[in-house]
Parts: sequence; C-alpha cells; structure tokens
Amino acid sequence: MARSDWRRPELTPLEDGYKRVKLTVSYDGSAFNGWQCQSNGVGVQDVINDMLSRIYGCRIMVQGSGRTDSGVHALCQVCHYDVRIEASSIKDEKVAPALNALLPLSIRVIRSESADGSFHARFTTMAREYRYFVKARSKALPFDHNYVALYNRLPELELLNSYACLLKGTHDFTTFASSRDESPSKKRDIYESYWSLVHDKFGNPLYCYTVTGNAFLYHQVRSMVGTMMVMALKGESPESFRSVLDSCDRKLAKTTAPSAGLYLSRISYDEDEYRWFEDGKDGPCETSLAFHG
Repeated sequence: MARSDWRRPELTPLEDGYKRVKLTVSYDGSAFNGWQCQSNGVGVQDVINDMLSRIYGCRIMVQGSGRTDSGVHALCQVCHYDVRIEASSIKDEKVAPALNALLPLSIRVIRSESADGSFHARFTTMAREYRYFVKARSKALPFDHNYVALYNRLPELELLNSYACLLKGTHDFTTFASSRDESPSKKRDIYESYWSLVHDKFGNPLYCYTVTGNAFLYHQVRSMVGTMMVMALKGESPESFRSVLDSCDRKLAKTTAPSAGLYLSRISYDEDEYRWFEDGKDGPCETSLAFHG
C-alpha cells in the first residue's frame, strides 16, 4: 500500500509560545485499563497526564502513538505533549527523571527529549512492532502470570512460521479485526512476521511472535496469534490458514489470544527503514531479526 493511501491528517503547526516534548515510555499493563484514558478504569495515559500536570503546574495531555488494550504491556510506547514555554522551567531531558520520581514503578519513562511541530507521536509513525510470548504450561513459573500466555503444549515452530509468512504484505485483515474496530479500511501493511524460540531469564524455552506493520486493527495481533496457535496445535496446513486470511470472515478466526502475552515493543519514525516495502523489494533476512531473550 502506498504511503499516500494511509489517509493521515495534515499536521497542525505548534501554537505560538508552545513547545513539544517527546516521551518514550515502558509500562506493565497488568494493573491498567489499557493506554488510553477511560471512563471505566485507569489508563496509563491518565497517570502520566496527572504527574506531568503536577510538574508543570498546569493541565497537560499526552498523545500516544496508539492504544494498547487492558493488560497489554509496552517496552516502548511513544507519546508527546505541548506546553507553554513560559510555564516550563524544567529542561526537556530532565522531565524523564522528574516523572519517574512520581510515577509508580509499573510505568517508567525511558527518555524525554525536545521535538518540533514536524513530529507527532501518532501521525508521523512509520511502523509499529509487537511481540507476543507463549509458553508451555508445564514450564510455567509464578512470575509468568500476567506476562506470558500459557498453552498446554507448543506446536511445531516450522508450522507456525509457515502461517506467519503468509501474513506479510498488504492484506485485508477483516478476518482478524474485532467487531468493535471502526476503521473504514481493514487493509494493512505487514513488514515482518515470524516466530522464534527464545528463553526467559531463568533459561526456560518459550516462543516469541514478532510482527511489524504500518498500523494494526483492534485486536488484530492477538487474533492472529490465537488463530495460528489453534490451527498449529491441530496440525492444519498453511493452505488452510491462507483460506482463513483470505476469507475476510471474522467467524473463521479461531480465538483471540490473551492480552497478557502481548507487548508493544518498538515504534519507528524512520521514513527510510521500511521504504523497501513500498518499492516492492524484499526485506532483511528474518533470522537476523530474531529476539534472543
């Protein structure tokens, strides 16, 4: 899909007398009702807004690169906010330690830095990367609760990857979109999609699914993972999985995997990183991209 078809709005210039600050944030989503401010629970965004407002002495509202669902974690979420220059006595790079002194340990600001009006946490994003972790229940540890999805057994990695490679490219992902998704188009670009064998910090094996795309539909990643796992455990063929994808029929998606195993792992703002996709070229070798935990 050409980038000109992404239908992103034009950026509005910064208001006079304001500056923009970019934050890179990591959080444990277990205790939060997702990233976004919600009326029925506390979102990560709520907590950051409150602490920033305390630091500056005025109401601050951050805008994130995208939402994460309740229980989903982030290794690298990006957000920004605008603040009056006259209200800001703290240097932009010092906002991170100031915030971390106030925030709960479940939210950490990795970096704070200056940005200008050409940057927007959501609308200048070029790619989003997610990782999903699954482990055999027999290898589960108490520390896996809320952080890894558990299955009675793990299927063949080769079969999972035969499904995953079919997801690469531009597809209509209606099959894997929640009925609550309101996107006018269900077409998305997937740059990377692969499973790898990794190990937790105690040396126990688990699988990691890595997927990178220009954007994702509501519940898309969890639905793709859930469907791949169910079909692989039954030993169904790659052709069967392709039929499910191509059907654009939500009823054929097998299940939505639990939120606990999902992590927003990276946001790219590099316009050149995935330009090869738009140019119709092959991407880098996936074996060199595998995450070794």
